[in-house]
Amino acid sequence: MPDALSWLPSLVVFGAAAVALVGAVVGLRRAGARRERAELAAGRDAEVRAKQLIVRADEAVRDAEREIAFAGAQFGDAAARDTRAAVEVARGRLREALLLQQRLDDAEPDTAAARRSWSARIDDLCRSALAAIDDVTAELGRRRRLERGAGDELPALRDDAAALARRLGAAEPRLADLASRFAPTALAGAQAARSRAAAGLDRAGAALGEAEALVARAQPAAPVLADAADAIERAGRDLDEVDGLEAALDAARVEAEQEAARLGEELAAARAERDGHADPDSASALAAAVGEASAVLAARAEHRGDPFLDRDRLRAARDRLEVARAAARTAQSRIDGALGALGGAISIAESQLRVAEAAIARGRGGVGAAARTRLAEAERQLRIARQESDPVLALDAARRANARASDAEALALYDALGRDGARGG
Repeated sequence: MPDALSWLPSLVVFGAAAVALVGAVVGLRRAGARRERAELAAGRDAEVRAKQLIVRADEAVRDAEREIAFAGAQFGDAAARDTRAAVEVARGRLREALLLQQRLDDAEPDTAAARRSWSARIDDLCRSALAAIDDVTAELGRRRRLERGAGDELPALRDDAAALARRLGAAEPRLADLASRFAPTALAGAQAARSRAAAGLDRAGAALGEAEALVARAQPAAPVLADAADAIERAGRDLDEVDGLEAALDAARVEAEQEAARLGEELAAARAERDGHADPDSASALAAAVGEASAVLAARAEHRGDPFLDRDRLRAARDRLEVARAAARTAQSRIDGALGALGGAISIAESQLRVAEAAIARGRGGVGAAARTRLAEAERQLRIARQESDPVLALDAARRANARASDAEALALYDALGRDGARGG
């Protein structure tokens, strides 16, 4: 009996070791999870900074894109090309940063190390994009500064800023009048331009004050004057947008009416095509597009306060309807082609079927099951071709019937030749 229980101490030792090992593994996993959560929390600040940099870089790129046309008008195509190249470089870096930010924002869990790496890359990309934009805008500012006379630059800039301030004041009642006749969404772009112009004039005023102080102390003021000139020029362009709002609204309203007329014509043509379409799937898709476009036309009253939105919705609906009509025409053309070819395909299949039947009849018992099976399948496919309502499917069946009948003939001839060869032997 003592010998029978000699293994008990070893069992206890092994059991204790196993429990200790499991406990160690669980403890390590919990510690790793806590460490991962701590690292994720520590990386939150970097992710917030990355988002802020993306916003700054995106705004800088948008501002620089507006500079391209003005650079070409001021300094020629070569300067515009240089500006455009720098903006394209910055836009590419910003695009990569946005893709990385999308990874950070998606629902998939990521490791703390991966998130830190992506945040750092976003930081580098955005700062690089901002640096590229700063370089090109600084160069444009330098060119503008050189074009002005050094002696009269400061008073000229003061006069420009004062003229823009008067324009800004005159824009307020015009915007208020437009706000009484149009929806807020129609004025959103102009309101944003007015705010940018006001902020730009504030920056220009501060820069001019600083420049005056530098000139009074006989210190270099050119960089500050360049900043002021740039802010004034941007404010002027923003006020041009505000001043042109009413004309743009009138033009959008005319374009919306034209788009509505074109959409009405498209709808009439699409309804006729829908009613005469042979393919049910295409007819259904076209009917859906017709319903959507009709709804857009019916809802115009809801968007008359915003001619821009009204025009864009009508234009988009017409584009979608044109795509649906093109797809329906393609499907109808396919059906028409199948209808034209179906009669000939059935005749060919019938002829080939008769040839195969004759080959099997001549071979009689020497023809095996394979040829007879192909012949039966050819007959079945031919029946499908005669009964199928879809001409495309019927054409496919007729062609399969011809192919199976050809196979049956070939197999029958092979079997017959094999039998004759055996007899000759």
